[in-house]
Amino acid sequence: MHARSLLAAAAAATAGLGATLLTFAPAAGAHPADSAARAATCKEASLRVAASASDEAGVLRVSVTNRGPACVVDRIPTITFGDLDGAAQPVPPGESAPYRLATGRTAYAAVRTVDDPGNPQARVVDFVTVAGDPSHAGRSFTADALGLPDGVRVWEPVTTWWKPTRAQADAALPS
Repeated sequence: MHARSLLAAAAAATAGLGATLLTFAPAAGAHPADSAARAATCKEASLRVAASASDEAGVLRVSVTNRGPACVVDRIPTITFGDLDGAAQPVPPGESAPYRLATGRTAYAAVRTVDDPGNPQARVVDFVTVAGDPSHAGRSFTADALGLPDGVRVWEPVTTWWKPTRAQADAALPS
């Protein structure tokens, strides 16, 4: 039974009974959280965040390196564009979950900023911000620093989940 179901059942059972203290044991067959979920979120100061333009138009490569003790970031990098609303959407679609980074390890992601570099609906921004976890402020990279002096073109951006190698990140980005 899920926690919400337990709470709903408890609320129904105690309706009209006044204040009652209820305690719940884990459901039979419940599994302990995996080690990634138990690890602490990486401290932002312990991460080195990098970004660069790819040889492919409309694609950025981002990475995060853990310089502290083993910890977790969100499996979906947080990539925002200038002062536009929203962030790059994950491919494949998915929800937040921990991604474990051992000491000294790097995770990689590929970001498609625009589906078609000639798209007339694309917006142009002067910077991109990359964070390993949504709880972090992230690091901003100017378009010039990314090697894109005319700005970063953005329209319906997508990002891969963090991957252990750059090649895996590149392969995970749909064409």
